Amino acid sequence: MTQGKLEITIKINELPQAKTVENGWQQFQIDCDGRIISVTLKPKVWKKLTDAQANYPQWVGAIAGKMGEATENGFVLNEPNIQVFEKKPKPDAAVVS
Repeated sequence: MTQGKLEITIKINELPQAKTVENGWQQFQIDCDGRIISVTLKPKVWKKLTDAQANYPQWVGAIAGKMGEATENGFVLNEPNIQVFEKKPKPDAAVVS
């Protein structure tokens, strides 16, 4: 049998409502089509999201990690990491000739 690695990527475009847990880590949940994903981030990683919210009018965050333990209606995302991208407005198609 071929071995594989399962990674999950969740895209968001707004700052989640988080609560501070031990050592300043931020914990929040994301609703992905009815599945509730629980995420806990280190302060340094959480800062990427707060910086995007403060500095970009539109942005997209890609939260990647491994599927952790199952919860009642979802799962925990283990080893989460985040990449944030500024979302640039697309040029108006009518202007292009």
